[in-house]
Amino acid sequence: MRPVIGITTYVERARWGPWETDAALVPAVYVRVVECAGGRAVLVPPAMEVDEVLDVVDGLLFTGGADVDPARYGADPHGSVSALRPDRDRAELALLRGALDRDLPVLCVCRGMQLLNVARGGTLEQHLPQRTGIDAHMESPGVFALHEVNIEAAEGVMASVLGSRRVVRSHHHQAPDLLGEGLQCVARAPDGTVEGLEMPGRTFVVGVLWHPEEDEDCALFEALIDAARVDPAAAGPSCGLN
Repeated sequence: MRPVIGITTYVERARWGPWETDAALVPAVYVRVVECAGGRAVLVPPAMEVDEVLDVVDGLLFTGGADVDPARYGADPHGSVSALRPDRDRAELALLRGALDRDLPVLCVCRGMQLLNVARGGTLEQHLPQRTGIDAHMESPGVFALHEVNIEAAEGVMASVLGSRRVVRSHHHQAPDLLGEGLQCVARAPDGTVEGLEMPGRTFVVGVLWHPEEDEDCALFEALIDAARVDPAAAGPSCGLN
């Protein structure tokens, strides 16, 4: 049996055929990369009951999206903060904390990594250009920016599957500031931005600020799914997305 990986979705106004209404959605690339890496994807909308979800999944993928509400980490919003989704924050924080309590494998992407830091009591740097002077992580809305990431923790999960350096695709203007309890920074951009988090001592807790689902391989997703396997000996062959 393939490990079941829950993928968080968000509610947005969407249009298809003659219909225009609210829809629980997520970019299909997340589903494709989970399936490619050997998992069985299940979409998790914000309103689902936490324990019911955790009882049926073997791991979770927390996806990108809107800014986390600064009230969640005790801050006033910067002028750049927009499109807040309180319902998603509430549901995903509960789901993430429940997964951590059970030591379920989790991979947190972009907003997901920011949420991980907040869930552990950390804070966010709300607008990176205020510090860096440039917008290297989101040069144009809707277009991924390319930049380097240096992986610093040689003994961590990320280093074992990605090596010491990576060119990544990013689309964000926020990043972890004060790190949450138990989290370790394992990767940074050249401008000092925290790009990768891990939680040593757990089965698999990894956060990346970039979008690995857009890469040409699915190494991080394969690592998530291997960690989620009930029978590690059942691991299948690796795959590429090309």
